Amino acid sequence: MAGPVKRSVAIAGHSTSISLEPVFWQALVEAAAELSLPLSALVARIDAERIEADIPANLASAIRVWLFERARVGNAGAALPPTGIVEG
Repeated sequence: MAGPVKRSVAIAGHSTSISLEPVFWQALVEAAAELSLPLSALVARIDAERIEADIPANLASAIRVWLFERARVGNAGAALPPTGIVEG
């Protein structure tokens, strides 16, 4: 398994670096295409939801959980599943 790859993504006009393993980058690109969204728009949506949590996870973790939840419930008809991040 390849290690994390760092990429810059613009969120709300600001560039932020995100480190994800290549398999997660590929899944994120595919999800954005399936939702007809630019990658940065999808990341911004995930980030906005992440920020609303009582104890927000870091962005890379929120993306991984979002992708996991999306795969778990199935891609068909899944718009933007909740991050499902639970702190305990």
